[in-house]
Amino acid sequence: MKDIKSGFKEWLEKSFKPAVDKLPERKAEFRTPSGIPIDPLYIPNATRKYLSALGFPGEFPFTRGIRPALYRSRLWTMRQYAGFGSAEATNERFRYLLASGTTGLSVAFDLPTQMGYDSDNPLAEGEVGKVGVPVNSLADMEILFREIPLANVSTSMTINSTAAILLAAYIALAKKKGFDLKNLSGTIQNDILKEYIARGTYIYPPDHSMRLITDIFQYCKTNLPRWNMISISGYHIREAGSTAVQEIAFTFANGIAYINAALERGLDIDDFAGRLSFFFNAHNDFFEEIAKFRAARRIWAQIMKERFQAQNPASQQLRFHTQTGGSTLTAQQPFNNIVRVTLQALAAVLGGTQSLHTNSFDEALALPTEESVRIALRTQQIIAHESGVAETVDPVGGAYYIERLTDAIEKEVLAYLKKIDDLGGALAAIKTGYFQDEIARSAYEYQKNVENGRTIVVGVNQYQSDTPQTPDILKIDEKMIRQLKIRLAELKRTRDQVSVGENLARLGKAARSTENLMPYIIICVEQYATVGEISDVLRDVFGTFQEVFR
Repeated sequence: MKDIKSGFKEWLEKSFKPAVDKLPERKAEFRTPSGIPIDPLYIPNATRKYLSALGFPGEFPFTRGIRPALYRSRLWTMRQYAGFGSAEATNERFRYLLASGTTGLSVAFDLPTQMGYDSDNPLAEGEVGKVGVPVNSLADMEILFREIPLANVSTSMTINSTAAILLAAYIALAKKKGFDLKNLSGTIQNDILKEYIARGTYIYPPDHSMRLITDIFQYCKTNLPRWNMISISGYHIREAGSTAVQEIAFTFANGIAYINAALERGLDIDDFAGRLSFFFNAHNDFFEEIAKFRAARRIWAQIMKERFQAQNPASQQLRFHTQTGGSTLTAQQPFNNIVRVTLQALAAVLGGTQSLHTNSFDEALALPTEESVRIALRTQQIIAHESGVAETVDPVGGAYYIERLTDAIEKEVLAYLKKIDDLGGALAAIKTGYFQDEIARSAYEYQKNVENGRTIVVGVNQYQSDTPQTPDILKIDEKMIRQLKIRLAELKRTRDQVSVGENLARLGKAARSTENLMPYIIICVEQYATVGEISDVLRDVFGTFQEVFR
């Protein structure tokens, strides 16, 4: 190390400085998008304690990965996100994706479903089927998964405020198919705190929403042992404008809040922590994204072991799905997005993700077409089978820049977590607007840098083209929306109205008590009560949340 330091100093003085005196550096300062300074060159860190900071794959602190063999044994799950128009149209897309090599399904629900409104509700007008699939009842869930073998495919559902209802519908579907719930595998997002922070599809006040989440935790622990009961999401925090550091810090603050709620419910940490999963974004700064994932694993392992005294190694492991950055996609020169998605996906793989969705190049314009979805999926498959990056475990481990950046991100995340603890935790920080203000500040700084040219976005503020690129885009057929409403009206006319009414009343009574609501919701779903009807019962009991703008 003495020789290296001496040689480094000599290189700076005799080689680097004369070179930049002759040809100045491109920027006054080099920083990552999170603001971390970037040195011109990195050398080994003499003070690093290798085993405690990095260790080996599959061993604490899991910096180098949670599985000893990683992709040498099993590739990541290629889980493409899809949903649009109607249950029939989305089912067709699901089967197309599976035939093309997708290894997991991920359901996008439309905004009315996310907000607890049926497709025939006046508040749903204009939004039915536009950004996801409308699911009004078990009848739609039956169509959505028609001819799809639940035993062979794990399903992820991106749903939060109405997560308990959609999970109940999936359970009811599995029961009708005669599937053993003990073997049912998949993930439900069920992360309401980030909705208050970044996305806005909340219904009930935070305390009542947390009750529903812990009801799901408790129910899954007993009845769905292979189900990931929550996917704690940094993705939407990043999409709202946060930095990579804030994405990890704010997501982990939410995770801590969920764990505390579960512990207060009487659950043991090692009974449920192994079924917690996470959902992160992958943006364009290649090395910062790789380092972010590595730092996140180490931080979470320390939180679980030191803060919550989790003993089971599975409870200490950070398991996460990654999606490439939707907010990085540009409507200008949309084919450039194929390159952006490739870099982001490669960063996620080098960062050790367990599951990956690659965005389609046309998503800044519309929902993806079959052609653009195929290109997105082939991107993953080429990385997996042709690039060579899956042949060894943690190929970037030990790279001087990567390790220093990992350390820097860890330090800044821990500083944020301390600040949030000082504020009283995630719920208190949400109610005071702390998260929202921090994200807004970061988003403003980024946009300002794009507009003044400090941050270059190819095709947007540099290298523009006068020739527009106009790929074919997907358009939602309004006929299928009308047919959907007709089917919903027929369902409400022909079901057992007395049974529906009685079970909704029982749900309302249970909501006023401290009982676990999942069994009541499942019974309502099995009687073909709708998402809107069940949500309205809970609205009557819990009220709704109104954001306070400062």
